[in-house]
Amino acid sequence: MIHWSAKYTNSNQQSLSGSNTRKKVTSRNANHELGWQDLEDYPLNLSQQEVMIEQGQAGSSWSKPEINSGYNLLLSRSLQVKGSKVNCYFDAEAPKILVVDDHAASRMTAAALLAMEGYEVIEADSGATAVVLVTQKQPDLILLDVMMPGMDGFEVCQLLKQEEHTRLIPVIFITALNDRRSRIRGIEVGADDFLTKPFDRLELAARVKSLVQQKRLNEDLDHAEQVLFSIARAIESRDPNTGDHCERLVKLGQAFGEYMNLSRSQLRDLMWGGYLHDIGKVGIPDAVLLKNGQLTLEDWQIMQQHVLIGEKICQPLRSMRGVIPIIRHHHERWNGSGYPDGLKGNDIPFLAQVFQLIDIYDALTSERPYKRAFSLEEALSVMQEETAAGWRNPELMQLFTDFIRAYQSE
Repeated sequence: MIHWSAKYTNSNQQSLSGSNTRKKVTSRNANHELGWQDLEDYPLNLSQQEVMIEQGQAGSSWSKPEINSGYNLLLSRSLQVKGSKVNCYFDAEAPKILVVDDHAASRMTAAALLAMEGYEVIEADSGATAVVLVTQKQPDLILLDVMMPGMDGFEVCQLLKQEEHTRLIPVIFITALNDRRSRIRGIEVGADDFLTKPFDRLELAARVKSLVQQKRLNEDLDHAEQVLFSIARAIESRDPNTGDHCERLVKLGQAFGEYMNLSRSQLRDLMWGGYLHDIGKVGIPDAVLLKNGQLTLEDWQIMQQHVLIGEKICQPLRSMRGVIPIIRHHHERWNGSGYPDGLKGNDIPFLAQVFQLIDIYDALTSERPYKRAFSLEEALSVMQEETAAGWRNPELMQLFTDFIRAYQSE
């Protein structure tokens, strides 16, 4: 059994991931003691009371039952059976399960059952302990008791689901409560499943296995998305003249989307479009993409293929379904003179119309080798002329004009 205390005993440090990047956690010494340094804030919004033990108490905390409860960092017990059963379902590394329960008997029962299935098991006896261990150990699943003193299971789950680095970890609530209110509350804070005490071994194993598999699929998807964003940034870096074009589009897209009260999914798609709209340029030869001077007709035909290439790159990912219309259609024009499909009017996907205005405005107001940076009014004047010529949605252009003037004045 490995005991964890909040006593700071070592100067070696490593960054603690989470919402507060200024925090440091010391690496464990021979006595497995750890602690916090530079605690202006606390990981995942915990207070100092929840993660610190008075220095004078640290030496004897484990012999005092009143200290050995509540928010104290208790223990991390790892159990694993050689010849793991779960290895036939997962990779060579056994999944980690964090069991959180203030009742030792219940916690040890769950830990023993999971160890028999070949999982690596970590234990915590309080909500505060669990939050810290999640950050340190990055478990694949959390079995979380609902009724605990201090920080209960609902608070722990809600906290973890709000954090970018922990939101994908499945949470199964362990409870003796079968009432409807508790389950509704659990769903509201983001619980993935429920188990009732006493445990049924087969049910526990089946639910844990299913959710761990789902988590790893979600992580694979998340990694695939990050690869696409990395490719998009690499493409942008090929052309030093565009600067931080994508970052500006993401920021401006978020502001304009919020101004229009877009849904959460629409807002995400618009922001992702800022990064990925030109990802297809990875397939455009440098001789065309970085050419100085006027493009020939043949060059222009090659350049126009970037929207189709980008669509093919992102199409396999279901999470990109809302972004693909932006990638393919952000060069269409209201009167049908754009490319690649010559769509007219509201046949052009709405988010593609919205993104087009943001893209054009940023291009006009940014300095390029062939032009100076236009002022706000100059850029809007050019865009109004293009709207009068039939290139833009007049109503959307007026909305953007009102937005950008208010946005820039702020």
